[in-house]
Amino acid sequence: MTHLTVLGNPGHRRVALFAEAARAAGLPEPVVLPWLDVLRGDVRLTPGTLVRIDSPGEDEAVDRLLRGPALGAGYAPTRVEGGAAWYRGVTGALERLAAQVRATPGAALLGDPAEIAVMFDKRATHRLLSSAGVPVPAALDQSAGPVIGWPDLRERLSAAGLPRVFVKPAHGSSASGVLALEFGPHGQLQATTSVELVGAELHNSLRVRRYRTEREIAAIVDRLAPDGLAVERWIPKASQGGRAADLRVVVIAGRATHAVVRTSRSPMTNLHLGGARGDLELAAEAAGEAWPELLDVCERAAACFPNSPMVGVDLLPATGWRSFHIGEVNAFGDLLPRLTGLPGGPAEGLDTYRAQLAALPTS
Repeated sequence: MTHLTVLGNPGHRRVALFAEAARAAGLPEPVVLPWLDVLRGDVRLTPGTLVRIDSPGEDEAVDRLLRGPALGAGYAPTRVEGGAAWYRGVTGALERLAAQVRATPGAALLGDPAEIAVMFDKRATHRLLSSAGVPVPAALDQSAGPVIGWPDLRERLSAAGLPRVFVKPAHGSSASGVLALEFGPHGQLQATTSVELVGAELHNSLRVRRYRTEREIAAIVDRLAPDGLAVERWIPKASQGGRAADLRVVVIAGRATHAVVRTSRSPMTNLHLGGARGDLELAAEAAGEAWPELLDVCERAAACFPNSPMVGVDLLPATGWRSFHIGEVNAFGDLLPRLTGLPGGPAEGLDTYRAQLAALPTS
């Protein structure tokens, strides 16, 4: 019988939901391998186990270990900065885990640390998708070197003719540190973001706000730039019910299995920032004959990560629901409680976790 190990944070709902799905499938209770143990170099595996890699997020002890040294005495779980340190810590831990899996007889990884490393670098993901012909928003050229701060960013955007862009921390998630940046025709400037500027520190907030002074926007960009920035053209999104709309599409074993519409009155559709689930049937109706293309684009994006059994694809439908771009590909994009699979698909009636278990070659 399949033996499962989950790299995760004990007690987190991700771990609990996967364990629930395993029990429902008649599988033994998965063993939880804490992220804290792996980060500290303590990795012990049972021979023959399948190791699922889940998110290290939403655990303050893990976050402090990853980002704390970079932030020093100013550490707080709400701080935005420290993404580069977080990235180095997570990718290094996954490399050590992979080595231990290789050394454990019969053990195997459900996921690829190298592919996860690409997914957690938005610039690398953009390059990979673009090279594969997957539609992505135009990105600011950083081949001559990374953006080093606000004056540099402003000059490059002007030279590239990009008046509306998304500025994203290269290694961030959940819209942390993201700015929707606009330059008006008469010198106006506006950044929409969940970042709260507190003195010289950046903190995540549950309230999306707008900054309109160059001093404030420059302060934010200058604090984010050392960790790396991804800068992409702002694609006007389709709408549903007068709200901007995009989709999270889960691809399991190469097939688009689950989809949820996310809507918002702000450029960020994340549910924790005031976004709301939209109506998938209305979205499919609006897309019409383009709906199969929408799903195909997501599967093409997932195919760029052939050793990842599941990815969450953020799809940006343009105004009119007839053309699409891929915003991001998420290694841990399956936390969609109570959402069952697309009608007629391989995961119909199954949530994202049960669908992944059903797709295991040994199940």
